[in-house]
Amino acid sequence: MTMNRRDFLKVTAGTSGGLVISLSLPGCAGIQTGYDEKSGDWKPDAWLELTADDKVYFTLARVEMGQGTYTGLTTLIAEELEVAPAAIQPRFAPVAPEYRNPLYKLQLTGGSTSMATSWQPLRIAGASARIMLIRAAASVWGVSPEDCRAADGRVVHPSGDESLPYGRLVELAAKQEAPGDPDLKPRNEWKYIGKNRGRLDAEAKSTGAPIYGIDVELDGMVYAVVTRPPRYGARVRSFDDSEARRLPGVLDVFDIERGVAVVADKYWRARKAQDALTIEWDNSDALSLSNDEVFSSYHKAADEDPGESERSEGDYGDAVESAERLVDASYEQPYLAHATLEPMNATAWYRNNGIEVWAPTQAPDLGRIAAARVTDLSPDDVTIHTTFLGGGFGRRLTNDYIEEASAVAFRVGKPVKLIWSREEDTRHDLYRPAMLHRMQASVSGDQVTGWHHQVVGPQILDWYVRNAAPAQYPWAPKFLYNTLGRVGLMAEGIATPKDHSAIEGAIEYPYRVPNLDIRHTHTDPGVPVSWWRSVGFSHNGFAVETFMDELASELGQDPYQFRRSLIDHEPRHLEVLDRAVRLAQWDDPAPEGRARGIALFRSFGTYVAQVVEASVEAGEIRVHKVVCAVDCGQVVNPDIVRDQIEGGVIFGLTAALYGDITFRDGQVQQSNFHDYPLMRHDQRPEVVVDIVDSDEAPTGVGEPGVPPVIPALGNALFALTGKRQRRLPLKAQV
Repeated sequence: MTMNRRDFLKVTAGTSGGLVISLSLPGCAGIQTGYDEKSGDWKPDAWLELTADDKVYFTLARVEMGQGTYTGLTTLIAEELEVAPAAIQPRFAPVAPEYRNPLYKLQLTGGSTSMATSWQPLRIAGASARIMLIRAAASVWGVSPEDCRAADGRVVHPSGDESLPYGRLVELAAKQEAPGDPDLKPRNEWKYIGKNRGRLDAEAKSTGAPIYGIDVELDGMVYAVVTRPPRYGARVRSFDDSEARRLPGVLDVFDIERGVAVVADKYWRARKAQDALTIEWDNSDALSLSNDEVFSSYHKAADEDPGESERSEGDYGDAVESAERLVDASYEQPYLAHATLEPMNATAWYRNNGIEVWAPTQAPDLGRIAAARVTDLSPDDVTIHTTFLGGGFGRRLTNDYIEEASAVAFRVGKPVKLIWSREEDTRHDLYRPAMLHRMQASVSGDQVTGWHHQVVGPQILDWYVRNAAPAQYPWAPKFLYNTLGRVGLMAEGIATPKDHSAIEGAIEYPYRVPNLDIRHTHTDPGVPVSWWRSVGFSHNGFAVETFMDELASELGQDPYQFRRSLIDHEPRHLEVLDRAVRLAQWDDPAPEGRARGIALFRSFGTYVAQVVEASVEAGEIRVHKVVCAVDCGQVVNPDIVRDQIEGGVIFGLTAALYGDITFRDGQVQQSNFHDYPLMRHDQRPEVVVDIVDSDEAPTGVGEPGVPPVIPALGNALFALTGKRQRRLPLKAQV
């Protein structure tokens, strides 16, 4: 959360005679927290709670889906509070305005923003509590607070011979005046930030202790599955459930907005009953397209509409007229599924004029809207219990699975766990958009004088605004939900933030070219789309860095030196580029039968350069090594940074080599990992990560490893075969 540090904590007199500490947030009311005389617990702010029995609880406003927020954000509190990170017990935040992501005004985890938005507020929270505890101890001893210090969950007397644990001080600390602008520890005094430390949830996850959504168990729970239409936009016309109802354990069969639900006392009984259904679909509004038709429509749209100008510098028209030659290329990227390890699922229980939902969601406040939509409840009557997530990658920002579970629970009145199969997860995903990129550069001599990039494809907000807009105004009546979404789209870039999902990574083009013309032609074939790990940076990275390689080849220049000559005005770009090249030994010949490719890209504020070494063996592409140089500002946990960059590399290589969701007559052709494969362990390359030591503010690392690895691999294959590939996934060409 962003806020004035001096206004972070305000002290007001409580009715009990103690002091209650209120957290002030710009644009919304403060929440009342403080010392509880009955329990003896102290909650210094919306994130942190200290108890009389020496427990420290941290309310985690960003979900844990493997990216390390559970450890990284806890470390920020621990550093300033002077306790070991392992001594703090994180717990997931309830839905409340205080836990919204300040960049999106929604309570969601995405965009690699968790560390960047938490870096200051959480350290301030820890420092404020530490100072108040020190003042409390000093008042007990009758000494100056400046002469005391905190260490390992205790306040130490100036003599060093006496100390008091935090638990004994919480009541007195709550009565101290809160510091308006606490001093944060300088970098040279950090004990935990910047150090390699194990993940706080590693042991628990290794023993199966954490509860993921799919693990939720409640007394009297039943199970549900939903048969959805094979083509998007179709609806149930009629169904025959007579055979399904005769099967053991089947409790109910009924239609909901998204298909036909089967409820049974066991999961596999629900699945068997699902197979016994006969459903007739109304396809009058259903998609009937194929992938070839999608790209044909994109090319037609690009021909007819030059698109909205998103960035213009110099005069590209003049550059074209005076150019010695023009270089053109088009790049196509397919739809991609998220393929999270844990399929979509949610558990819901409608009772006592309310509904509780247990779900692995990246956006719990949107989950409230999803549940309210399909029940007779308002968002205030919906309680979301966020669990651990078995992967997110943006898929769990959309809460369609919560909507389904809530619709079923509303009908049956029992706790219901709804689980998607892997096939359903693949065929009913909300995909990374298929995109077309038309590139052109004007060249004179050995200089690039102009750069033109036309991005063609949909915007994700068009699909996401349905629940996002109501979540920003949860007080609005339900009949206004769809109106809020339409108004949000109409006011995009004016009253609401501009949707950059199609153009991010294109408009930030960093190279020193005097004339730029970057455009977006908005066209949407009707395939449901959503956020996907690194979002627009993923497809724009492929287009930009592949075309840069093509220009280097056209000019007869080394791909590294070509980039370096155009980026020397950007020191952070240049640093990671030079580091990656040195580490990969770029100037030395690659081993026989292999070649190297390079790419440089900035996404989510993080600078990444990658060199990929690859070959073609037995008709298959083999990636042997990926070298990554990363500048993500100040690093909280280097091991987690490496983990996330390595994970991004594998995620990106999977997309580059295998990712391809195809439609035939409106139906998705892939169903499971046999025809939508992921990179397997024996295919995994060596990944070397070099982290820049920086004093800059921290940025994200969950996604920036993805965009550059795709073009770097394509560029390596060009260096190997002399054949340029402009359509993904990449093929083994020799």
